[in-house]
Amino acid sequence: MLIGIPKEIKNHEYRAGMTPAAVHELVQRGHRVRVQAGLGAGIGLSDGQYAAAGAEVVAAAAEVYAEAELLVKVKEPQPAECAMLRPGQVLFAYLHLAPDAAQTQALVAADCVAIAYETVTGPGGGLPLLAPMSEVAGRMSIQAGAACLEKSRGGAGVLLGGVPGVPPGRVAILGGGVVGYNAAQMAVGLGAEVTVLDRALERLAYLDSLFGNRIRTIRSTADAIEEYALAADLVVGAVLVPGAAAPKLLARSQLARMRPGSVLVDVAIDQGGCFETSRPTTHAAPTFVVDGINHYCVANMPGAVPRTSTFALTNATLPDVLKLADAGYRQALFDDAHLRAGLNVHRGDVTCAPVAAAHGYDFVPPLTSLERR
Repeated sequence: MLIGIPKEIKNHEYRAGMTPAAVHELVQRGHRVRVQAGLGAGIGLSDGQYAAAGAEVVAAAAEVYAEAELLVKVKEPQPAECAMLRPGQVLFAYLHLAPDAAQTQALVAADCVAIAYETVTGPGGGLPLLAPMSEVAGRMSIQAGAACLEKSRGGAGVLLGGVPGVPPGRVAILGGGVVGYNAAQMAVGLGAEVTVLDRALERLAYLDSLFGNRIRTIRSTADAIEEYALAADLVVGAVLVPGAAAPKLLARSQLARMRPGSVLVDVAIDQGGCFETSRPTTHAAPTFVVDGINHYCVANMPGAVPRTSTFALTNATLPDVLKLADAGYRQALFDDAHLRAGLNVHRGDVTCAPVAAAHGYDFVPPLTSLERR
């Protein structure tokens, strides 16, 4: 199979779809890999390293899209990239389609096969291809939030860890999954007062067993969110409904009750955001203020640490890339129910139920679509 890896073009996105070591694995199995020049330039990986691994290095993205049977990317294709997709071509990347009607429409119109990292499942019920970037984003949420609390950046001028004689800052983390756990690790490490809210009592028990009295765990209800989030200096939105748009947990009317200069970090922004006032931002302009509250809503947070993120992501995605390349996408999806869960769009069919519901498409189960097309 010919696997293509184009350079990312999203604002300040320097991650690469694969490392040279991963390319070498594919080449050793008899596959061809074509990469766009400069693919790893932002993370210290040269074209020479990719060539030494066996990749064909080409100048333009169009040369990658024109012939590749399988495209491996990091972020969702931008409009110019969607226009280059071919019927039957397989796209493997983060897609986040539920809040993105335009991209969904473009992928349906392209007649391509779109497999989303974020809905591929694991044997334990987790999301193994989303997990490494959730780990990065969770850890970054605290360092980003701490920076946004600085007065020069529009914050209240609070040091999360406090100092002797001065109480620490208060952090409320909405969601105790992978993002929430990693955010709690960082916040505890800084010495902040940390509260994690989640609806699953078993998850709260797990977090309590890990952190003990270093954090407070609270069953998430509307009243609890209001009590703890509105009293916090930093609120991290870490909720996830796989494949679906994030629920809105804080309304604009509630912002007036927060201390001016408090910070909201919305890690759920890829799925539409969990605060009513959230809107996607970029690393070039990461924050905005609504009613005195500083919002950090960067839609590709791990892109700020692209070297770490690229290696972590490739560790997770390579086994599935090998399956798709070795067996062909159709057989790989028939054989592996977890990988099949990642199929969001197949040859004009919307095969992810939350995406279909979000945009008014008829939902076609993945197996049904694979069998008839």
